[in-house]
Amino acid sequence: MKRVITFGLLFFLSLSTVGQETHKQVLKLMGSRFDITVVAKDSIEATKYINIAVDEISRIEKLISSWDENSQTSKINRNAGIKPVKVDKELFDLVKRAVQISKLTNGAFDISYASMDRIWKFDGSMKTMPSDETIKKSVEKVGYENIVLNEQDLSVYLKLEGMKIGFGAIGKGYAADKSKVLLKDLGVKSGIINASGDMNTWGKQTTGEDWQVGIKNPLNKNKVFTLLPVYERAVVTSGNYEKYVELNGKRYSHIIDPRTGYPSSGIVSVSVFSASAELADALATSIFVMGIDVGLDFINQLKDIDCIIVDNKGKVFYSKNVKKEQ
Repeated sequence: MKRVITFGLLFFLSLSTVGQETHKQVLKLMGSRFDITVVAKDSIEATKYINIAVDEISRIEKLISSWDENSQTSKINRNAGIKPVKVDKELFDLVKRAVQISKLTNGAFDISYASMDRIWKFDGSMKTMPSDETIKKSVEKVGYENIVLNEQDLSVYLKLEGMKIGFGAIGKGYAADKSKVLLKDLGVKSGIINASGDMNTWGKQTTGEDWQVGIKNPLNKNKVFTLLPVYERAVVTSGNYEKYVELNGKRYSHIIDPRTGYPSSGIVSVSVFSASAELADALATSIFVMGIDVGLDFINQLKDIDCIIVDNKGKVFYSKNVKKEQ
């Protein structure tokens, strides 16, 4: 028997074979929905492993949260323009990778986006465009170039007073990656960590088949564009079809270009396939900012990374190595 789970992506899970069963639990973690699926011999073993994953995700949230005033991330932000802050190697390495991705994307992704003034409202209250001057001013303190990393003492320093970093664009992907590695190390042969569309998979279904992911049409959720096998890969889907504002007949996404302060437009959904959910998460955000043509060209130059883009008219664009199954 097969069961279909629908959540941003469609997963087809075989429930049981000899000696193994697929178990899933839905939880709220990091302020978002997490679906944790493991293949185990019984529900007791599965619950044990799922609880271990939950503990790991909660640990990561405490480390990277900018809302928790006691977190190392908050300490970095409080000391912006004042002094460097020594942090755990794990956080230092995460910031370092984020800066590297920022360079790779020419700033389309930038963890200092948290410095932006919140001038765009996506709750229906916004009726007029902000002025060009206001938009320009809103990103004055954004810029990964002003993040200073000291490898010797593992310190992070933000040059500008009032500057902030945040992990909203990679945090859930990082949590999915880390909890996957932990469960694999503990002997869990197969599973999926789905963090609100940021997911990582490992192993195979209990039938011996690869996990299958179906990319849905965000404008028509009853339609599946393509069905793709995923093995030891992460898949991240980002969309703007729920959070946006329409001004002067044009729809603007909640995903804002950190270089200009203007929201992205023209794209409603991006799915990125990679070995890492953290990387896929950052690249999905970047593609929204880059646009379809530049985004596809960018992904096509990267090894072992693929993407599927849906524009605001429902047209689908595939990177060159995506093998489509209808």
